[in-house]
Amino acid sequence: TVRTWDVNNEKKHKSIFKPRSIQGKRVIPTTCTYSRDGKLIAAGCQDGSIQIWDRNMSVHTKFHCRQAHASGTDTSCLTFSYDGTVLASRGGDDTLKIWDIRQFKKPLNSAEGLPSFFPMTDCCFSPDDKILVTGTSVKKGGGSGKLFFFYRETFQKLYEIEVTDASVVRCLWHPKLNQIMVGTGNGLAKVYYDPVKSQRGAKLCVVKTKRKERQAETLTQDYIITPHALPMFREPRQRSTRKQLEKDRLDPMKSHKPEPPVAGAGRGGRVGTHGVTLSSYIVKNIALDKTDDSNPREAILRHAKEAEENPYWVAPAYAKTQPKTVFAEVEPEDDETDKPEWKKRKI
Repeated sequence: TVRTWDVNNEKKHKSIFKPRSIQGKRVIPTTCTYSRDGKLIAAGCQDGSIQIWDRNMSVHTKFHCRQAHASGTDTSCLTFSYDGTVLASRGGDDTLKIWDIRQFKKPLNSAEGLPSFFPMTDCCFSPDDKILVTGTSVKKGGGSGKLFFFYRETFQKLYEIEVTDASVVRCLWHPKLNQIMVGTGNGLAKVYYDPVKSQRGAKLCVVKTKRKERQAETLTQDYIITPHALPMFREPRQRSTRKQLEKDRLDPMKSHKPEPPVAGAGRGGRVGTHGVTLSSYIVKNIALDKTDDSNPREAILRHAKEAEENPYWVAPAYAKTQPKTVFAEVEPEDDETDKPEWKKRKI
């Protein structure tokens, strides 16, 4: 039988079609398909017939051809053209035929000598509806499986591609991607595409370069494992180069850690945020360490001797007018105990 199912209710079929031979006996359908508009259902049967029903009328066929292919062979594929007027059939009798369903007695064109050993060998139309493609089967060691391309109107062979040294079983010409997917009998899957006319699909992964093998995963040298050796003779456990590099990165002696960014005012000869002005550039280059914990008086007096012997700034200016320096006299601190309470300095 040929049955249609509602995908929302998988326990009950929606309608059932029972193919019959010319004597009214049951025949086994081997392939079925919808038309492009979904109104017709076609089935290829083991007696070589092709039967087409209206999807709403499951008893009598709307179109049928009794001797479409050789009796006793499995018709492996039926496919409608995109305009919905032509049906292509791939027969188990090594033929590919194209039919007009309005004149279903005789095929429009036929191609022979296309071996098919599988009950699911495909045929399909190109997205522009001008070319028909199918695959061929070969015995083991008997050559290469091929893809054959035929013009739809004249059925002249346009092109053939040797795919692999096995049978070409499934093929699909995707209408949106404009690429041909091929499945073979030895488990190989191939995608054929045009760099200009194809879209997405295989083109997305072709541009990716093959990732180089990371040498860090390999061991640095051969390592002999001796589990029962004494500790003094036991070799250190060998690490991969990647793990050794990670370990070295944590070692401050082997790996220099970059200095963290400066936050706020600079210190240690480094300046934080600076602009693009000349003054900021100079400050950035001459910035000194501001963390000086020494006594400021000692820091000044360490230059006192050199300044006294070689005066440069202040002393020469007062050499004529004030040759003898005059400093304020240090007054002794008064004892505040004798002062009245209101005169005492408030602390």
